[in-house]
Amino acid sequence: MKYDVIVVGGGSAGLMASIAASAHGAKVLLVDKGDKLGRKLGISGGGRCNVTNNKEMDELIKHIPGNGRFLYSALSNFGNKDIIRFFEDLGIRLKEEDNGRMFPVSDKAKTVVDALVNKVRELGVEIKVNSPVETVLFEGGRTAGVLLRSGKRMSGRCVIVASGGKSVPHTGSIGDGYAWAEKAGHTITELFPTEVPLTSKSPLIRSRELQGLSLRSVALTVWSPKGKKTITHEGDMIFTHFGISGPIALRCSQFVVKQLQASEAKSVLLTIDLMPTRSADEVYRDSLELAKAESRKAVKNLLKGFVPEKLISILLESSGLDETVTYDHIPKQKWLELAKLIKAFPLEVNGTLSIEEAFVTGGGVNLKEIDPKTMQSKLMEGLYFCGEVLDVHGYTGGYNITAAFSSGYTAGKSAALSL
Repeated sequence: MKYDVIVVGGGSAGLMASIAASAHGAKVLLVDKGDKLGRKLGISGGGRCNVTNNKEMDELIKHIPGNGRFLYSALSNFGNKDIIRFFEDLGIRLKEEDNGRMFPVSDKAKTVVDALVNKVRELGVEIKVNSPVETVLFEGGRTAGVLLRSGKRMSGRCVIVASGGKSVPHTGSIGDGYAWAEKAGHTITELFPTEVPLTSKSPLIRSRELQGLSLRSVALTVWSPKGKKTITHEGDMIFTHFGISGPIALRCSQFVVKQLQASEAKSVLLTIDLMPTRSADEVYRDSLELAKAESRKAVKNLLKGFVPEKLISILLESSGLDETVTYDHIPKQKWLELAKLIKAFPLEVNGTLSIEEAFVTGGGVNLKEIDPKTMQSKLMEGLYFCGEVLDVHGYTGGYNITAAFSSGYTAGKSAALSL
């Protein structure tokens, strides 16, 4: 049987591409290697599925630091407001949480996945699961369909590759789409892990004395070898047995990776600001006033509640302060050093966990070879790409899924209209 559009990959981008193509009149086949659709979507947002982010367009693009501007046309065509309306039209009520994150009221990713799959079926899209694709077929300078690993050929005028990156491979994302892109003449920019925990060989990490310590509302800064601030993110983080994790560590990860790639250094300096809303002078003054108010207390005891307890001994030792010293004997210069450390606690990191352990894949199909208005290849007629297979990546918080839905919808609609 011949199809107008064949979509390879049943994740966020592939499901939306199938819906858009079918809604615009195309006869669509959706093929996926797994036994069910939307597997990665089903575990997103901690199993609650953060379907998009409600920020305005410019702010949204800022939160997609990996080539977010490429998506300007796609987001204009089908942006976050359209995504919200789309799900509400399907009967999925959404709620807004911190920082614009949009979740289903049910707090269940299954609600979202089921609604998408039901819409795909309702539109008459033919679905083939357990059908891994061996390769995309090209004839006469354009796409001709796909060859399944079973040996069966599926003919189609347009093929949309929505096969994902290399992150979270147990959901089926193992990077097979890159080979099909290269077969069509595309180049793949270097792949790297993003939104991934950071690793460290620091004695503090190796000793595991900070393991499990969560820091709330702190700021994490990545520094260049020349001592210039690369990026700062505010929020929460946690110390682990291998390094650090949590939202702000994940957000800093791509900058750590790029810095290690660009320099010969074996590690990158990060600093943690434990009190980002106060200046170093304010921290110095406030802590000294605290010591004065309880002048008979040893500093190790009076600092409890001012800074995390697990850090007190480390901060005092690094500042050269005796833990038992009381207010009357505090050396002011060393107390100033303590204030500076509270504002910039140093940690050397040497890398990240693997790309398979990352939430998102950095790098992918070179965007110079893709038409941003249609998601069609500039090198092969009838070939489209959407989602994580492209060299686009954002922060966690609904940005990557927005990119997937937006690029998927654009690819599906464009493929259908091209016929």
